[in-house]
Amino acid sequence: MTQLFRDRHLDELARAKSLFGPAVIAAMTRLLEQAAKRNFADAPSLIRLHEILLFARAYPASAPIARLADSILTSFHRRVTALWAAGADLTPFEEPEVSGIAGTSFSAVFSYEAARGLSARHGDALNINWDAYEQDKLGSVLRAFIPLLNEDWPVEANVPYRDWIRAAKAPGLSDLEWLLGKLDPQSYEKLQLPLQWDLNNSPATRSRLRLPASKLFVHKTPLLRRGDVSLPLELDGPPLPVSRVPRPEAETILGMIVDTSAMRYRELYGFNHPDAAAMYRADAGRGLEIVFFGIPPAWRLPLRAYHCGMFFKNGVPAGYIETLSLFERAEVGFNLYYTFREGEAAWIYARLLRFLRQMLGVTHFSVDPYQLGHENKEALESGAFWFYRKLGFRPLDPQITKLVAREERRIQADPGHRSGTATLKKLAAGYVLYGPRGDWDRFRVRNIGLAAQRAGLTDPLSLIPDVAEWTALEKRKLGAIVRAKQGREESRYLRLMQGHKRLRDALIQLGSHG
Repeated sequence: MTQLFRDRHLDELARAKSLFGPAVIAAMTRLLEQAAKRNFADAPSLIRLHEILLFARAYPASAPIARLADSILTSFHRRVTALWAAGADLTPFEEPEVSGIAGTSFSAVFSYEAARGLSARHGDALNINWDAYEQDKLGSVLRAFIPLLNEDWPVEANVPYRDWIRAAKAPGLSDLEWLLGKLDPQSYEKLQLPLQWDLNNSPATRSRLRLPASKLFVHKTPLLRRGDVSLPLELDGPPLPVSRVPRPEAETILGMIVDTSAMRYRELYGFNHPDAAAMYRADAGRGLEIVFFGIPPAWRLPLRAYHCGMFFKNGVPAGYIETLSLFERAEVGFNLYYTFREGEAAWIYARLLRFLRQMLGVTHFSVDPYQLGHENKEALESGAFWFYRKLGFRPLDPQITKLVAREERRIQADPGHRSGTATLKKLAAGYVLYGPRGDWDRFRVRNIGLAAQRAGLTDPLSLIPDVAEWTALEKRKLGAIVRAKQGREESRYLRLMQGHKRLRDALIQLGSHG
């Protein structure tokens, strides 16, 4: 009977979190006050409460509701500890959709860059999970800097590698700190070490992570739905307020961004190789803030400009973007964290595209099939293709275009129609693009790379056949573009490219023939 009441209580909270107005504020406040006093006897119920609280903190109906949600979230480590003490099963806390809750721990394999940063920030909370590791992999790597291991490793069974590590490392160093100090990135990643992260009551948890100096936006009216959003109007909207982030603050925010991703078992190329000297922060309205940055010259791609960022709703990390741009075309990867998918997803995405247009000058937006559900179960189950389609994106494959027309006729005849899994897989098999039909429809940057490889060239621009015939001005502009690729910020490289029509036409032609 008690469990039934608790479930009903959570059901009421789940319904109230997305409703707004004076009557709802009173009901939501009462439900949260009850939750603050209640004990939960199992992990699934506690997880559900956590996600409701986090949503309410990101989309609060009042400032007191935001404070109350934060208060309960701050004490969450004690609730998890109580479950552990009672012998409850805590494995549900390790699922990727919910990992990162205060008081929990999880194990994952991280890249060298991510592991080094996590270790520097979190010290003893991060350790090698030796119980989940086949230590035989260590011998061929450790022998390079523990010479006497060669007396043991090649000929003995069950070599005590940890004893060798303990004998070799300085006192006070953890096994992980010692290995990170000894190994180069390639050797470290060859080992595929699982790391155990004990989150305890650290500020670096989903329960407590907040972007510093964020202003609270209170939602007094219903949330914006997809039908409320016009992508053309958003893209033509006024510029967003943008400021450059001072480097010390940027370093702090970057650490928080990597932590946010790592606790969700995720890494991003730009998060591991960020340019802290060129970070920007934008106020996108309604409590949405965007943190955006590129990568240093040593890590840049041969042709496309790379940028990425994280967006926050009332200071709560809500998702991330990754952008690969060439001339006016940008391939955009967008991930809204699971907890917030009942929020203003379409509006957030539209604001992000407006921001990209403002910062990079891009006007055409491409979405990779993976984002639509190709070999991506999560995107497939969410019907991601229709999210983009209803915002105005169009498929580039003629066969998919025909399938879309058929499905849209069915939806028009029966508004309740939903595409089945087999149909969604077909819809997700090709790129979609926002922008007029034309030059970019057949373009794939991979075509340029493959053509250069077949020709034995390392510089894709060497494929352009008629550069010698270009005017002196066109050649000078090309030289400026090449230099800008390794310049202070790649956004300048991109803007210069957008002003070179002949280079644009040549590269589009090369990229449109597979």
